Amino acid sequence: MAIETALIQEKLEQKFANKVTNFEMQKDIFSFEITSESVREVILFLKEEEDTNFHFLTDLCGVHYPDNTIDHQFCVVYHLHNWVENTRIRIKTYLNGAQPEVASISDIFLSSNWMERETYDFYGINFIGHPQLKRILNMDEMVSFPMRKEFPMEDNGRTDKDDRFFGRTANC
Repeated sequence: MAIETALIQEKLEQKFANKVTNFEMQKDIFSFEITSESVREVILFLKEEEDTNFHFLTDLCGVHYPDNTIDHQFCVVYHLHNWVENTRIRIKTYLNGAQPEVASISDIFLSSNWMERETYDFYGINFIGHPQLKRILNMDEMVSFPMRKEFPMEDNGRTDKDDRFFGRTANC
């Protein structure tokens, strides 16, 4: 039997008050937002708390929202899974666009090591405390972060692909 979302929300609100907000179901996954300063403590609590028992990090990824305000231009999304109760949750934290950084959870979930490196590699999000934060898929000499939406999908010399077909311009 799955953990009741009301129990998860109640535990988080009791422990973290206004550091956790916007609780909702999104496509059958219980989702909420946390402040970037509280990432480590919230995720550690969800892992160690006997009633929640989220011992598996399914995914960690970045998202770029260039049209948002400067304080919400980047988002790191964490997906956790409770294997015993077969319950999944999604946690979002928004980051400043001028200097996107958040604490690493690589010591809490070892699997996040590569996920954080990939997110850094493609979005330029700095994971403070990561043991070896460097590019993982792109060349070390690369100075840009290719998943940021400020960069076109293809080089300007290509005529067979057009950003308009991928929803990248306002004039679609």
